[in-house]
Amino acid sequence: MMRISPLLRGGWLSGRLAAWALVSFFTVAGARADQAAVATPAARTAAAQILALNARWGVEVVAVRLAAASRMVDFRYRVTDPEKARPLFGRKTKSELLDQASGRKLTVASTAKTGPLRSSNDPIAGRTYFMFFGNPGLVKAGSAVSVSIGEFTAANLVVE
Repeated sequence: MMRISPLLRGGWLSGRLAAWALVSFFTVAGARADQAAVATPAARTAAAQILALNARWGVEVVAVRLAAASRMVDFRYRVTDPEKARPLFGRKTKSELLDQASGRKLTVASTAKTGPLRSSNDPIAGRTYFMFFGNPGLVKAGSAVSVSIGEFTAANLVVE
């Protein structure tokens, strides 16, 4: 049979440990909240770009990800104002993804049966839309890219 120290059994030490753990937890949690509240210049620039895209084009960028074993780049965006976003959905509107490191442009992938892999129906508020750009191995996770759809440009996006 294992013997327990009278200090532990009586609760004196365990009470002190619990109090220390709570103080440590709230101190660390408070520090994290303070750190999150301080925005870096890059974060402020990204936030300004998000607001500007939403105000001008009625869209917000959801994600830029690698897809299809990294052979495509998946660009997702959500429509917040269908009237402002309508120019992005034109079938003849040219779409490009610019790899900022190399300066090379990728185009929307197109197949014989389905045509261009992008949304071209009328935009609906709250719905998320996609575009797939063909990637010959140029864009990697962590790459900085810009997406242009006609006059619309979303710059400095990081690929997931």
